[in-house]
Amino acid sequence: MDTAPRPGLRERKKQRTRDALVRAALELFTANGYERTTVDEIAEAVDVSQRTFFRYFAGKEEAAFAVQEMTESHFLAAVRQRPPHEPPLDALRRAVMASWDTIGEAIEAVVPIELHMRTYQLIESTPALLAIHLRRHEGLEERLARTIAEREGVDVDADPRPRVAVALFGGVMRLAARRWGAGEDFSVAAMRGLTASYLDQMGPASAENWRPRDEPDHEDGE
Repeated sequence: MDTAPRPGLRERKKQRTRDALVRAALELFTANGYERTTVDEIAEAVDVSQRTFFRYFAGKEEAAFAVQEMTESHFLAAVRQRPPHEPPLDALRRAVMASWDTIGEAIEAVVPIELHMRTYQLIESTPALLAIHLRRHEGLEERLARTIAEREGVDVDADPRPRVAVALFGGVMRLAARRWGAGEDFSVAAMRGLTASYLDQMGPASAENWRPRDEPDHEDGE
């Protein structure tokens, strides 16, 4: 039975204000562009002061990545919950697929899923945000590597395998995200399906020989 105390009225009001600021920020960013949107405009959209905005966020950057930070934390928790008998790459794959199935409700409590997906596209197409996103991705990969090392009982600084596995997984995830952003179907289902199809290729891509079995090898220069 869940015995955690329910947040008080003050905490609930603060959470509602924060969520409203996030939604207003993402709506303005996707409609007008990140660089052209000001903190004053975000605060005005929620009918609060600039000072109130800075009580919740250090700047526009934090608001832009607020929902993404939530999804990253959700994914890390899913990795930690995977059964210990699963190989690391299987655990990562199953965790990300499970996250796609369960994170929707949490996102919808803050912003519409469609707005979250449009924000992801904005990040990919805005140099200032993309640079931040890549830097954040490096931090997430390090946390993932340490999580994998812990569940496998190895020293992350002495054994390169956790970071190698996470780098492989992270690279595939980035590729899937870029291909999704370059397509025409921007739905969650499309992103999930594309992610699954690319992750499924990790094993075949590591095979020693990609040539069809009936194709002969050729000497250099022939």
